[in-house]
Amino acid sequence: MSIEGEEDWAGLRAPFRPAPLDADGVKIEFDEHSLARAAAKYGAALAHTADLHTVLAGTGAPFELELSVDETSYPTTLAEHAYLAVELKRLGVPVVSLAPRFVGRFEKGVDFRGDLAALVSTLAGHAAVARAFGPYKLSLHSGSDKFSVYEPIAEATNGLVHLKTAGTSYLEALRVAARVAPALFRRALEIGHQRFEVDRKSYLIGASLERVPLPAAVSDADLPHLLDDDDARQVLHVTFGSALDALGDELKALLAEHAEAHEDGLARHFVRHLAPFVPSAQRADGHTATVRTVDSGVRP
Repeated sequence: MSIEGEEDWAGLRAPFRPAPLDADGVKIEFDEHSLARAAAKYGAALAHTADLHTVLAGTGAPFELELSVDETSYPTTLAEHAYLAVELKRLGVPVVSLAPRFVGRFEKGVDFRGDLAALVSTLAGHAAVARAFGPYKLSLHSGSDKFSVYEPIAEATNGLVHLKTAGTSYLEALRVAARVAPALFRRALEIGHQRFEVDRKSYLIGASLERVPLPAAVSDADLPHLLDDDDARQVLHVTFGSALDALGDELKALLAEHAEAHEDGLARHFVRHLAPFVPSAQRADGHTATVRTVDSGVRP
């Protein structure tokens, strides 16, 4: 596989050797090994991205492109990130955001797991690469509920972050069902038990199904508490497709009937995610930013 303009090793290494790259004041050195590793790890993804960009541009329709490499087995080093960014620019492929594979574990539906200090120590470098060779946003894939990460990444990037929360928004819908339609919630939980080992295969997950009680073992009053338990959250989260296939119409009808409770829960959910980014937004535009919601008395 080769990318246009990189038919040989000399062509590939020309933008990176011998001088170090300057990424907004961060010096990034490439040796033969690190450059070869970056090309082997990400070259095919770059070629595919360039092909997709050509197809999309040819339609004449507006679009935005994000490159995600967060599901690799090993973290994206600063050199590898710089390789991606420099090659995207050389190929004329603009991206609005890029998702590196950060250190630690970004699992579905729970907070960051791993050495937070180690993660924080890398964020400034990744943000510098994004500024120098983009600019584009750093994307937090599986970003829902990573509350310990938000302040440091907002500070490192000055708020230039793509945060994704759709998955745990579904859990907020289930929270309504757990309160007002326990039978429906129990069916979702049962589907979780039935489908977890299959549906989990496409996700980074640390949950243990054995630690999630069976529907009949939980009282109605305790059902909402399962949505605050990491194992149960992940089981319910990654089986959402199977649950919606079976229960989607009923769940949507329930949410329409209890729209105020649903919207109140979503508002608090979004505010909790967005509030850590407010100081960065204030610094960026020089204005006072506020995030607030109306409390209708429904508690998560």
